[in-house]
Amino acid sequence: MSEPITLNVGGKLYTTSLSTLTSFPDSMLGAMFSGKIPTKKDSQGNCFIDRDGKIFRYILNFLRTSHLDLPEDFQEMGLLRREVDFYQIQPLIEALQEKEVELSKAEKNAMLNISLDQKTQTVHFTVREAPQIYSLSSSNMEVFSAHIFSTSCLFLKLLGSKLYYCFNGNLSSISSCLQDPNHLTLDWVASVEGLPEEEYTRQNLKRLWVVPDNKQINSFQVFVEEVLKIAMSDGFCIDSSHPHTSDFMNNKIIRLIRYK
Repeated sequence: MSEPITLNVGGKLYTTSLSTLTSFPDSMLGAMFSGKIPTKKDSQGNCFIDRDGKIFRYILNFLRTSHLDLPEDFQEMGLLRREVDFYQIQPLIEALQEKEVELSKAEKNAMLNISLDQKTQTVHFTVREAPQIYSLSSSNMEVFSAHIFSTSCLFLKLLGSKLYYCFNGNLSSISSCLQDPNHLTLDWVASVEGLPEEEYTRQNLKRLWVVPDNKQINSFQVFVEEVLKIAMSDGFCIDSSHPHTSDFMNNKIIRLIRYK
C-alpha cells in the first residue's frame, strides 16, 4: 500500500492512499492524483478539494470497496448525485443509478395522509380612491392549512413541483418548504375582492396556484381535486376504510394508498 495522503474536502479531512485515489484512472480523482490535473494545497499542506466534505465519505468508501453503501435513512440523493457527477467515477455512476431504481421500487407501496383546516379571518386594508383620498376597508378572508404526510419522499417532491405559492407578485415552488422529506405543511389564503395586490405582500399573505394549469386554489374543494389528480396519476387510490366518509366529504381528512 502506498504512503497515506490527507485530503481537505470542503473543510473535512480524510486520510487515504494514492492507490485508492487513482484506482479509477479516468475519473476526476484519478486525473488529479496522477498529475494530469494540478492539485491545490491548504495552509497545512493537505490536498484541497472544494466540494462537499460530508458526502465525500461515500465517494471514498466506493473507491476502497467498489460498493455504494448508504444508510437506510439517507436523504441527500440529489446532493450525492451532483458529487458523483463531479468526480466522474463511471462504476459509481452506474451503482448510484441502480440504487435510485431500487429506492424507487421500494416506494411503490406508499401512504398519503392530508389533514385540512380552514378558518375565516378579517383583513383590514387601505383603498386609494383619489390621489390624496384614502379610505379604510375590511373584508372576510378564507385561510387554509394543509398538513401532508407521505411515506413516499418522491411523491412529495412531485407534489412540490406542481404547487406554487404566489407572493410579492412572483410564483415560487413549494419544494423549498420541504424541510422534512416525509412532511409538508401548506398555509395560504383565498383572494379577496377589492384587496390591492400590494396588501397581500404587506400582510404576508400567500396564495396557492397549481401549474401548469395556472389555476389559483381558492377553496378546499379545488385543493382536494388537484391533489387527487396528482396522486392518482402517481398510482394512489382512495383508502376506502379510512377516514370516515363524513370527514372525507367535509374535506377534513384525505387518506390515499398505493400498492405495487
